[in-house]
Formats: sequence, C-alpha cells, structure tokens
Amino acid sequence: MSDLHRCTACPRLAGFLADVRQRHPDYFAHPVAPFGDARARLLIVGLAPGMHGANRTGRPFTGDFAGILLYDTLHRFGFANQAESVARGDGLELQDCRISNAVKCLPPENKPEPAEIKTCNSYLAAELGASPDVRVMLALGLVAHKAVLMALGLKQSACVFGHGARHELPDGRVLIDSYHCSRYNTQTRRLTAAGFHDVFRAIRAELG
Repeated sequence: MSDLHRCTACPRLAGFLADVRQRHPDYFAHPVAPFGDARARLLIVGLAPGMHGANRTGRPFTGDFAGILLYDTLHRFGFANQAESVARGDGLELQDCRISNAVKCLPPENKPEPAEIKTCNSYLAAELGASPDVRVMLALGLVAHKAVLMALGLKQSACVFGHGARHELPDGRVLIDSYHCSRYNTQTRRLTAAGFHDVFRAIRAELG
C-alpha cells in the first residue's frame, strides 16, 4: 500500500481531490489508507472516504457521522479501545479489526463510477492477499459487498447482498453484509443501532 498516497490512477478522482486541497488546505485530501490491526481477523470494508470525515482526517470513518455508530459498536464488542473517533492521534486503537474502503479516494457526491471501483479494487485485492489472518469480512453496503467479491475473483452472482446475510466463501472465509452506517440509513431507520449490533454479535460468534 506504500504507493497509495501518490495514486492518481482515476483522473476524475485525482482532479477532484486537487480541487478539494485548494478549497480546504487543512484537509488530508489524498487516498485514505486502511486503518487498524495488521493481524486482524475482521476486515470491515466501507464505500469511500467522506468529504468532512476520512477525507479531512486521513483515517477511515474518523470525524464524520457514519463513524459515530461504527466506532461505538466496535468499542461495545471489544474491537476498539474507545467509543469515539474524531481525529488521527486521538488515541484510538483497533483490536483484531481493520477498516478499509472499496474506493480509497473521495468521489464527487460520494458516488464512485464503476470504472473507478474496478481500478481501485487492486488495492483491496492486494490487501486481502496479504492478510492470511482475516477470517471475516464485513461489507458495509452493496458497493463494498461487490468490491470484496471482485477482489477475491468471485462472480457477483455468487453471493446476494442482504443486511445480516452470511456468505461462506470458497477460501473458507466468511463475508457478512450490513447496510452502511451512513447518516441517511440511520436517520431513516433503515439501519438501527440494534440491527447493527446484531450483525456484530454474528461476527463475534464467527470469530469464537
């Protein structure tokens, strides 16, 4: 992942980040690397950095609304040493868990194009290939679900996305799906805290 910070493989995303750096010179505004335990058994895959969250702070789900439920839940289930994540350097550490994204750059309107998802997938594939300890992958949303399958070289028809769905993969790992913990999903009650906690109870059962 050492070349990730300098990646400009997607011209639209690279140009957008250059514009963001002009408008917000104090923002990170580069591709955001995965964060967490290098020997983690749980890998969480989100969509992409948020404008005023990971794109600002340089750490996945840090400093934005989606991170509120995620990090509180990780703390509740023993995957994080604290329940809040506001900035890099705030003392947060993940235990047996790592967080990545399907797309590492902030996309306009939070909507990466299919070609950008495919181009960026090489990073996720490399990460999974270099992570023999990962036993469970949690996909936050349909884009992340499809990105995991693509990274593992599996057909999209092999596993149908559904909140709380569990998929046994050919390599022995398990893919679990959840609705994304976005502001929209939580405020519309499509995803509740209780429903998210149920997903993590299933993950804990998988990990023993």
